[in-house]
Parts: sequence; C-alpha cells; structure tokens
Amino acid sequence: MTTTGTAEHGLRLIPFHGLRYVPERVGSLAAVTSPPYDVVVRPDGLNHLESADPHNIVRLILPQADTPEARGAQAARTLRDWLAEGVLSPDPRPALYVYEQRKGDLLQRGLIGALALSPAAEGIVLPHEDVMPHVVADRAGLMRATAANLEPLLLTYLGEGTRTGAAAVVEGTVAREPLLATTTEDGFQHRLWSITDPAELAVVTADLDHRQALIADGHHRWATYLRLQSEHSEPGAWDYGLVLLVDTARYPLQVRAIHRMLRRLPVAEALAALDGSFRVRTVEGPLPRAMAALAEAAERGNALLLTGDGSFHLVTDPDPELLDRTIRRDRPEAWRRLDATVLHAALLDHLWQVPDEPEQITYIHDTAATVEMAERHGGTAVLMHPVREEVVRDLARQGVTMPRKSTSFGPKPATGLVLRALD
Repeated sequence: MTTTGTAEHGLRLIPFHGLRYVPERVGSLAAVTSPPYDVVVRPDGLNHLESADPHNIVRLILPQADTPEARGAQAARTLRDWLAEGVLSPDPRPALYVYEQRKGDLLQRGLIGALALSPAAEGIVLPHEDVMPHVVADRAGLMRATAANLEPLLLTYLGEGTRTGAAAVVEGTVAREPLLATTTEDGFQHRLWSITDPAELAVVTADLDHRQALIADGHHRWATYLRLQSEHSEPGAWDYGLVLLVDTARYPLQVRAIHRMLRRLPVAEALAALDGSFRVRTVEGPLPRAMAALAEAAERGNALLLTGDGSFHLVTDPDPELLDRTIRRDRPEAWRRLDATVLHAALLDHLWQVPDEPEQITYIHDTAATVEMAERHGGTAVLMHPVREEVVRDLARQGVTMPRKSTSFGPKPATGLVLRALD
C-alpha cells in the first residue's frame, strides 16, 4: 500500500528510550501487563489486574479516582514513584523494538517506535472510525499529566510480503536473544527485542518512507496524540506518538466485531420497537451456535443478534424505506450497508432513541462478557458480525470513517511491556 500522490513522504518511525519494568522489582512481567485500556472487560477487570501485582500497568492507564483531574494526578504520582523506586527504568540507548505475539498457530510480529504525527493530514495515517470526544479528552488528560505514551496504538501497512527492507530487519532481529519473554494469562507468548544498529535503523527508515498505515486499533489514542501535539507550538517529543506497526502482508491481523450493551433498554422493549421494520426470529443457543447463525445471516445482508433475556433473537431484513429515511446519502454504498451504520442510524437513533452516551451504551470486545453484562443489568446485548478488512481499508482510502467502534483488529499488543516518556 503506497502513498497517494498528494503525500510528500511516508511513515517516519524513530527510536526512543523505551521505559520498561525491571524484572527484579516486580512479581512477574505477565503480572504487571494488561490488555489495552478499553479491553478490560471482565466484571472484576480492574480489581483482578490490580491484585495481580501492586505495580500492574492498569494503575497508570486506568487510575481510580473521582474526577479526570484526580485520575491524571494519581497516575502521574504513581509513575514518578515507580521511576524513583526503580520499578520502571529507561533503556540506555534509543531503539526501535521488535514485538512478537504467539499463541498456537497465530504469530504476529511488528515494530514499536515513535511515529511522526505531521503526515496525518497528508493521508499517510488512515483512520477508519469516528471517535468519542469524551474519551479523547480523558486520554489527553492522562497523557498530559503523566507526560508519557503509556500504550502503543496498532497500525498496519502492506509490505511486499517478502523478507526485504523492514521485514528483513524484523526477521533477523528475532534470531537474537530477546530483551524479555513472558506468557500472559490469555495464553499469548510475548517477546521483545531492541534495534539500535544505525544500519538496520536506516533500512527500516528507507522502507517505511513510501508507506501508508491504517489505524487498526487506537483511534482515540491517535486523536489524543494529534490534540496534544497541537497544544505544543515548539517542535519536540509531542510531535511523535507510540505505535506498533505490523506488516499485514506477512502477518495478517484478525478482525473481530465490537459489541454494544444497551444499559437502559430491556430486550422486550427493543424487540417490540422492531415490529414491522425488521425480521426477527429466535435462534437456538448456546452462544457459539447463535453466533454461527449470525455469521450465516450476515453473508446475505444486514444481521444483528440481540440477547440478554436468556434467548437469542436474530434481526435481519431491514425495511428499505426505513434505511432510505434514516441513513445519510452522502456516503459510499459500502458504508451505507454496514451493520454498524444500520444499527446507529436506524435502530439507536430512530427506533430505539438511545443516545450514544457512556451511561446508555457500553462497547465491549468480548462476546460472552457482553451477554453476561446485559443479563446482569437487565439490558440488551447487541452482538455484531465483523467487517472484512478489505472493506475497512477501501473506505479508509476514500477518507470515509466508519461508525465508532465498528471493528476490533487483533491480536492487540499487551500494555506494559514498553512505555515512552515525553519529558
């Protein structure tokens, strides 16, 4: 995937002094890591991770306090304490980092570095989803207070699929001894290496100079990087943001859906509002079987699965007249046909009249957790089928953003293996 004719250059990934846990000062590296901040989904997620180790990274990415200001101050204080106590320590030489995730037959490798933010307006980094302003404000407050990039966002690019350029450097690096290796409770093995050799860094720079990247995960962090950059008029560390860059020609990502849990809408009310506008039929469980029925229906058109009342309700065949009335016409047909578009425009905005606000809608990556939460709160779980990666990339090339939280690319990098200080 090469740059458009309007771009003067491509991706610029620069080395940085990685801030990493000192193994001797923590129980284990696995015990101090976390999923990304928006994927802590289990009902006791924060308590579980905080109790795993007193230095778990969630104390930085999800500090517990009553106000945004207090959360930022708490995270900043914790980070200062950990640095002073030697729990975290910067690597002595600036580096790019090769990061590997492995589980069974799944293998992903990529480069972690500080990405120049200036090309964003030139079509070099392609977002594909809208963002929620309150989340950007929250992340910005946290980064501002800590003066750190606490977790990388996930970018993808399409290389040649051969062991040349950056790919050759990555594959050569993994033949060496890693800086760290750990296995997290989800069964993923994680390894990290550093690249400091000027010749190898030059190869990476030259290869990425004509590339575009798609934001696979981390749209809110990307928007936060850009906001914080705009607040600093002098060139410096805020002109870069921490990213993991994966060549999907060599390591294709998995694409999953992100589900919705409607806190204040019982399933019975949700179904009643669909009468005459959608076809609704009950499908058999358990959950994997119902999700298979959703996948089969999604091959033929729009399909959603509602649950939370102990049954599974497959929603298909929207009324064309309803879609014409509720979905904007100034977008490509592929965007107008997205399940997320139909859900937000026709259902949430029109039939259900549920505002897209945190106290109304919770976005959850894990399917079973979404169902469990809906049943616990007496709400409605809206289970989605994933969008194909080629649809995402094609819309992004056209500059069209999808409805927020439309996709979940993975595997996502573990948070806590390497951080970037901005001061």
